[in-house]
Amino acid sequence: MTVHRKGSLDVPAFERSFNEIIRRHEAWRTTFTTVDRRPVQVVNPAPTLRLPVVDLRGLPEAEREPEALRLASEDARQPFDLGRGPLLRANLIRLRDDEHRFVLTLHHIIFDGVSIYRVFLPELAALYEAFSTGKPSPLPEPTSQYADYAHWQREGLQGEALSELMTYWKKQLAGNLPVLELPTDRPRPAVQSFRGAMEPLVLSKTLTDALKALSQREGVTLYMTLLAAFKALLYRYSGQEDILIGSVTSGRNHPELENLMGFFLSTVVLRTNLAGNPTFRELLGRVRDVTLEALSHDEVPFEDLVKELQPQRDPSHNPLFQVLFSLEAPLAPHDSGWALTQFDVDTGAAKYDLYLQLDDRLEGVIGRFIYNTDLFDASTIVRMRGHWQTLLQAIVADAAQHLEALTLLTDAERRQLLEWNDTKRPYPHSCVHELFEAQVERTPDAVAVVFEDRQLTFRELNRRANQVAHHLRSLGVGPEALVGICVERSLGTVEGLLGVLKAGGAYVPLDPEYPKERLAFMVRDSGLTVLLTQEHLRAKLSEFQTRLVCLDAHRGAIAQQSSENCRSGVEPGNLAYVIYTSGSTGRPKGVEIAHRSLVNFLAAMQPEPGLTAKDTLLAVTTTSFDIAALELHLPLTVGARVVLVTRDTARDGTRLREKLATSGATLMQATPATWRLLLDAGWQGSKDLKILCGGEALPRELANELVRRSQSVWNMYGPTETTIWSTLYRVGSADGPVFIGRPIANTEIYVLDNQLQPVPMGVAGELYIGGDGLARGYLDRPELTAEKFIPNSVSKEPGARLYKTGDRARYWPDGNIEFLGRLDDQVKIRGRRIELGELEAVLGSHPGVREAVVLAREDVPGERRLVGYLVAAQKSAPSLNELYSVLRDRLPEYMIPRLVVLETLPLTPNRKVDRRALPAPDLIRAESEDSFVGPRNPVEEVIAGIWTQVLGVERVSTYDNFFDLGGHSLLAMQVIAGLEEKLGLRINPRELMFQTLGQLAAACEERLSAR
Repeated sequence: MTVHRKGSLDVPAFERSFNEIIRRHEAWRTTFTTVDRRPVQVVNPAPTLRLPVVDLRGLPEAEREPEALRLASEDARQPFDLGRGPLLRANLIRLRDDEHRFVLTLHHIIFDGVSIYRVFLPELAALYEAFSTGKPSPLPEPTSQYADYAHWQREGLQGEALSELMTYWKKQLAGNLPVLELPTDRPRPAVQSFRGAMEPLVLSKTLTDALKALSQREGVTLYMTLLAAFKALLYRYSGQEDILIGSVTSGRNHPELENLMGFFLSTVVLRTNLAGNPTFRELLGRVRDVTLEALSHDEVPFEDLVKELQPQRDPSHNPLFQVLFSLEAPLAPHDSGWALTQFDVDTGAAKYDLYLQLDDRLEGVIGRFIYNTDLFDASTIVRMRGHWQTLLQAIVADAAQHLEALTLLTDAERRQLLEWNDTKRPYPHSCVHELFEAQVERTPDAVAVVFEDRQLTFRELNRRANQVAHHLRSLGVGPEALVGICVERSLGTVEGLLGVLKAGGAYVPLDPEYPKERLAFMVRDSGLTVLLTQEHLRAKLSEFQTRLVCLDAHRGAIAQQSSENCRSGVEPGNLAYVIYTSGSTGRPKGVEIAHRSLVNFLAAMQPEPGLTAKDTLLAVTTTSFDIAALELHLPLTVGARVVLVTRDTARDGTRLREKLATSGATLMQATPATWRLLLDAGWQGSKDLKILCGGEALPRELANELVRRSQSVWNMYGPTETTIWSTLYRVGSADGPVFIGRPIANTEIYVLDNQLQPVPMGVAGELYIGGDGLARGYLDRPELTAEKFIPNSVSKEPGARLYKTGDRARYWPDGNIEFLGRLDDQVKIRGRRIELGELEAVLGSHPGVREAVVLAREDVPGERRLVGYLVAAQKSAPSLNELYSVLRDRLPEYMIPRLVVLETLPLTPNRKVDRRALPAPDLIRAESEDSFVGPRNPVEEVIAGIWTQVLGVERVSTYDNFFDLGGHSLLAMQVIAGLEEKLGLRINPRELMFQTLGQLAAACEERLSAR
């Protein structure tokens, strides 16, 4: 606190006045100690303090105020000893001959704002006027002291009065009290450190007057208006509707307390429901009602309230609320030359996550954001200050606006977001296969593709692909015709894809591992008339109403076709491929990607992450996963070499590690799960290898491991609907989030609110993608296309569209984007996107299932798994084996959840399924003691030990199936490695699929006995 004095100053009279105030008020000479472990206040004799005088007149005029602030801040950071005292320090700073600042540093336990401006300042002025003219004190002795107030409070708050107050607060704070989750710059530490900083705030007199006029029109106080505006800001930042804020009241509810010095402030909790996106005027009414009720029940000490409510305590944050708000009333005018001045001293401490401390002054509202530096950077708070000021301007302009329509973004931020999306770059007006053909002309004899012990040069690959293309043309394939390709990875895979494109068609990849029912749906839905496959898959596909062309068995006939480039008339706007992704209705949906989008993507990838003719790319991804298009097309358009690996190698960490070493690969793309598989297999890395990682969130720990082992690591992000990857980020070894980076060429990334307006930097919203990478839409799904591909509300380009990703994200100040998860029930497991609604639809279609809910759980850190909860339609549920059989017939392995049968699904008060209350599947197992059969022999014990370690479960039954427990193909590799180590046996991954632990053990025993 500082007192500004203009005019001459009699220092001895001033010092005497200050000491007299200390003598008059016991609170300022009180210390605190403990007796029998209980706190006790001790009133000490009145001291005679000498005021140090710091003379700054020797400094240049412009340096005096900053130096005064530095001295005050330095003093404010020094701690007090509550037991020894004094709990105040004072310094007199001489700025000029006739100008002084009196800097008073006090512990908050002995003063509050009212003490200063209603008691201290008037008494100081009266005493100085008397003492400087040789007169005695004109002030009467105080009739009571702060200790009397403490006694009155203890005596008055008992029995029925206390019970009535507590009843109100118990009702007001009933139920689960949410923690306000503001977007922070760093994760919340496990234990608060209370390190803090301060950022000043000034509202212009014009804006302040407008806010006061609005308050008068609405019949509320300025405090209520500013509080409502602050809650609106927190709502927009957090997206939470149930917001609790702490606030302080004077606590001087009786006239006899008005002239006492001490700490009387009372802390109240103001809980406001912001549900329904109310107008600001409606919110103001809610805040007014809550505030008036709280102020009429503010006599309960906050500590007693916490003790009574017993909220769940967490050392990472304060109980009941994490954000504080206060507004100091205007100061009474003083004509004596003394004035309290705003000297924003940074104490380096913060009791709360955030404290907005405001003062109503003649020149306008001033104040400061005091914030926890463990959570926030100064730049974040500066932006928050700008957002609040912008929001206040919007409120005074029209208080009838809904909260989500109020403008937050400053003009500078809006310009910055548009600059980050200025990604226009030229790229070829060509089709994908034409880029390949141009590369054939440049390097015809360079090796293009390698698979096991076979390889093809660019010339040979072009010849064979042309023959496939001419054969397809003879079957009627041309522009916009869809051609299925269902093959195991081989040279034929690349020949087939290029052949379809050269014929003018668009390929539809079908994974041979998919269940027959899913493949049949894709064939029907896409209207395939031709399907490229291999002889050994013919039986699986023979029932489909389409023409099968076996790239191996029919090779002789295909070889009779022309080897010249095929001229089909296809244009960049025609389709290149259709990829099926999981659909929320229970049916997959086909995403239509044009040549133009794929060519733009390939051109954008050449500079960063970068691929040249000197590189070798190790391709590990199945063609049904859209990111495989990077592996198969990018190298072939720049003259690099592609090395294909078998499906089994891609799933086996040891074999994949060996393939990386022998292939000479300089680039590999994979999901985080595959990279972790490699690390678990002992891969030591290669400084020649460039790593691309995408498909799901890249954990920081894994990122750091990869950075240490490679030339560079790139985190990639993008949904299928925007052509493979839409952003990229070169990862460094550090702490903090692994960003998804910035948009690639000709791509726009916006983070928007519910009104489709850009949210401020640092604030979470939904991620929307625009630009040339956007898919045409969903195959034969016009309604879904219109729902997901919407008009671009930000761009001024006619006809521009945005894809609604359903992902939460936020922009950081440097332009990088942080991925924050899904908004809906769509998840990614091992890099594959899954609509939980599809799984629920499949489960719910079984006649024995009444209700079904599927979650993606991460009960074991780093191991995300699907869990399906179901309620039987009759008293007895269908057997789990029966349900798993249905799922295996209709879903790929990676989409099959672990199943849990419940009597009922837990519900929220709104009668919705309470997904958070669904139990972990291992808790259900622990309750099923009757049906549990443990390992029965040494081999079963070995296998059980491996399964529990790999799956992260406490125990397994001899009748458990590995995949039913949440296992998947990548974890299966760990089991296989464990069996090889413990039993000396090497099994095939498929042997785990349909065997129980007991059956697998029996098979292992048979092999062991046959040795």
